[in-house]
Amino acid sequence: MERCLAKNYFHNRLVLDSLEPGDLIAIKEKIFYSHWAVYAGFEQVIHLTGDGTEGIVSNAGHSFSIAGVSFDKCVVKIENFWKVAANGIAKKNNKKDKENMPFRGRDIVRRALSKIGPIKYNLLWGNCEHFASWCRYDKEMSAQVDKAFTVGTVVAGIAVVGGLLNEFFNFFKDDD
Repeated sequence: MERCLAKNYFHNRLVLDSLEPGDLIAIKEKIFYSHWAVYAGFEQVIHLTGDGTEGIVSNAGHSFSIAGVSFDKCVVKIENFWKVAANGIAKKNNKKDKENMPFRGRDIVRRALSKIGPIKYNLLWGNCEHFASWCRYDKEMSAQVDKAFTVGTVVAGIAVVGGLLNEFFNFFKDDD
């Protein structure tokens, strides 16, 4: 375990040393998602995160919405890179620059700082990646959500085809 943490520390140190204000950071926390933040400089990041109340871990980046109604369980705040990265693996991630024109670094940071405080959260339309993308490109985008929708669509399609095939074979089986 300590070896893994040391490896993450050295990796994250290299990433941190390569960052410029306005860069986006994706921190791999779990197998299925990354937490996103905007680098502000001086080892500080601005990110959308849980507000730390009602059992929500302060750096988990979670809250919830029901039927599209968001609940005030999150805040945008500025914190130390190391606190936010914790045991995760950080990566500079400006790959959306290929298709979107980013603002200048200081303007990205200014946009992020303008949102400091409580904010509504929605996993599908207003998560930490949406926030970071808005700061850099003025577009709320989440490749993680897009990927989840794609996987969900494929799984649903497979289930429908499987159901139709089952009905098809049962139709001919009943004729015997």
